[in-house]
Amino acid sequence: MVVINTNPSAAMSSRILGESTQALQKSLARLSSGSKLNSPADDAAGAAVSLKFDAQVNRIQAAKDNVGNAVSFSQTQDGFLNKVGKALDRMSELSMLAQDETKTNTDRALYDKEFQTLDSYIVDIAKKDFNGVSLFNGSSLNVTTDSDGTKFAATGVNLAAGANYTALNSLAVGTTAGASSALTAVKTAINQLATDRATVGANISRLENTSSQLSVLKDNISQANSRIKDVDVAEESANFARQNILIKSGTAMLAQANAMPQSALRLIG
Repeated sequence: MVVINTNPSAAMSSRILGESTQALQKSLARLSSGSKLNSPADDAAGAAVSLKFDAQVNRIQAAKDNVGNAVSFSQTQDGFLNKVGKALDRMSELSMLAQDETKTNTDRALYDKEFQTLDSYIVDIAKKDFNGVSLFNGSSLNVTTDSDGTKFAATGVNLAAGANYTALNSLAVGTTAGASSALTAVKTAINQLATDRATVGANISRLENTSSQLSVLKDNISQANSRIKDVDVAEESANFARQNILIKSGTAMLAQANAMPQSALRLIG
């Protein structure tokens, strides 16, 4: 049937051309942005999941930063404890030298000067802090270890109030008897130091493992998120070429459909 008022072929060609144009615009936006989710309408459920993944990845990175700071805190502790160990080593040596019966108390007084100076050095280290947080007050350091805020309590070191350290304050090596008592106390302090350094070392090991775990978790979640929102450029390029061809062919067919009613003019003429 030849009609003039209605052109169904042109209407259908126009509709299909519009759909192809819309698909081409979407493909162009994806290739330009590198994302499949330029609008929630592209994938409503995927956009919601991706939003949660993005937030979780950011929280994991924040937790990883916190763990890194805790590692630095513990490493600073161990650095100071290493110096305390050197001081105690020398103090034990001085305690032994002061027990030499071939020396006079005048000689021992010289040893005692160094002994007291090293003791003051240990007392000073006990007051050190890390960004305003005491390193040696014995308090545990609660460190966030995941994106939900779960905490690990890193055991503290009590250098300031620990009896094994502070007991040295009242000792002297100015006499053989005093030097003997000092040696016993210093040996006890060295044993305590060994325990404290082992504690700090265990904290560092745990925190480093946690940091590695967070890195793996972040990578895996990022990859899952990428599959939801990142565009496959090769696939989308093929789709872009397809839609481009459809638009060109659709435009040509629409022109042909618009020309069809003109055949009615020949019948009238």
